[in-house]
Amino acid sequence: MLFKNIDLIDENLQIQKNMFVGVESGRIAYIGSEKPEKDYGEEYDGTNKLLSPGFVNLHTHSPMTLLRGYAENLPLGRWLNERVFPFEDRLNCDRAYYGTMLSIAEMLASGTTSFTDMYFFGDGVMKAVIESGAKINFGRSIVSFEDEDIAKNDRFQEGVYLTEKYHNTEGGRIKIDMSLHAEYTNRLSIIEQFGEYTRGRGQINHIHLSETKSEHDECKKRYGKTPARLFYDAGIFDSPTVLAHCVWVEDSDLELFCEKGVTVAHCPASNLKLGSGVCNTYKMLEKDINVGLGTDSAASNNGLDIMREMYLAAILPKGICNRADIVSPEDIFKMATVNGYKAQGRTDCGVIKTGNRADLIVLDMNKPNLYPDWNVLNNIVYSAEKSDVVLTMVDGKVLYKNGEFTTIDIEKIGSEVSRLVRKVASEVQNNG
Repeated sequence: MLFKNIDLIDENLQIQKNMFVGVESGRIAYIGSEKPEKDYGEEYDGTNKLLSPGFVNLHTHSPMTLLRGYAENLPLGRWLNERVFPFEDRLNCDRAYYGTMLSIAEMLASGTTSFTDMYFFGDGVMKAVIESGAKINFGRSIVSFEDEDIAKNDRFQEGVYLTEKYHNTEGGRIKIDMSLHAEYTNRLSIIEQFGEYTRGRGQINHIHLSETKSEHDECKKRYGKTPARLFYDAGIFDSPTVLAHCVWVEDSDLELFCEKGVTVAHCPASNLKLGSGVCNTYKMLEKDINVGLGTDSAASNNGLDIMREMYLAAILPKGICNRADIVSPEDIFKMATVNGYKAQGRTDCGVIKTGNRADLIVLDMNKPNLYPDWNVLNNIVYSAEKSDVVLTMVDGKVLYKNGEFTTIDIEKIGSEVSRLVRKVASEVQNNG
């Protein structure tokens, strides 16, 4: 495909006007102000449009779209135990497939090209990813309240199985991470064995950390150290690690993140909605810690819209610190793009430059909310909406265009989701 007469965000986050971008074999093959002589196939007229790197959702639980609106106005503990866990007990691979397909459709329509997922029923999730064409880093989270041999844990075994079957398949679109659910859902012996197993394997670790004050404080009471220090001492940070939430981390924890190159997945909407608090991202940015953006699940957000996360991530530090200049639109845009891809181990994504993967989105700039264009990046962070996305491309393949999906039958998916969630709710009620 050849994008013509289109503005774009270059690798220095500057806006280049009326450009041509050629895509070939899944990669960006040409960028220039003149139309190339080479034929790149279909031509896309980019008049009044902007080409941007695709967004990364760095922390979510995609099958949980099935629970959107099902568990509301409860703190995290009650939200999980009273509503979420009983519903999840009735799920299976087929049901997870439909929930994931719905999530992917929502993400593609709002400009997300890759997501980092933590859940179970991995075969169902993988089926959805393979069919849809999206990118994923998937981790089967481990939960164990027993002092057991981790190799005998069925959740760990599923993670190993998924790695062997799917890691780096589909041309690299699929990557399998290793995942611990959290400190409070695992015994110390499991945490230590997890650190020993993952060290040096090259896979990414994905873990919830210090999401709530009670989680953070209870860990200090149990072990005399923060969750971050506990994981550090267990050797978990010796592997590339993505830590979700980090709302209650301490300054000493940030030093550990700096030392080990840990990434934080900031989930502002979910943390606010569950009453968990606000992550101190401004301190992390000051220390040059890699920070990406996540939505968490549609059960706690209730959307999967990275643009909304960008807006919240931009304005929350300003209000908390009474400093309008504490984070910049450039900081926030990087969180949503190149920082997220870096955390996923995808170094050839997230920036529009020749040779990189063609994970691209097009925004319609001819919208009332995007005029005037004093500063396009400011507009994207502060005033753009998911409906402004008119095209989403992954590895050079158009997956969404002008409200239509090329790989997903959204009417079929929506109908099946509506049917099965009522069935699951009935099963939960009858079982209870």
